Amino acid sequence: MCLAVPGKILAITGDDPLLTMGRISFGGVVREVSLAYVPEAQVGDYVIVHAGFALNLIDEAAATETLATFAEIAAFSGGKPNEIR
Repeated sequence: MCLAVPGKILAITGDDPLLTMGRISFGGVVREVSLAYVPEAQVGDYVIVHAGFALNLIDEAAATETLATFAEIAAFSGGKPNEIR
């Protein structure tokens, strides 16, 4: 199953558009993600991430609603809020 997850850009590093990386928060879990496909992204924007690559920008309301749904699924399955089993 493929799953793309929304996250908030906390920081951006790199000057080369193909090598630009972002520190992304996924509801509190932070990972390094390539921003090569979203060169227009800025700190504070929300992006959809799949397999380590940000694929598209997403508005904050849609991102937070999706993250809340993931937290509900995790709570229902007995996991922690940032953990989906």
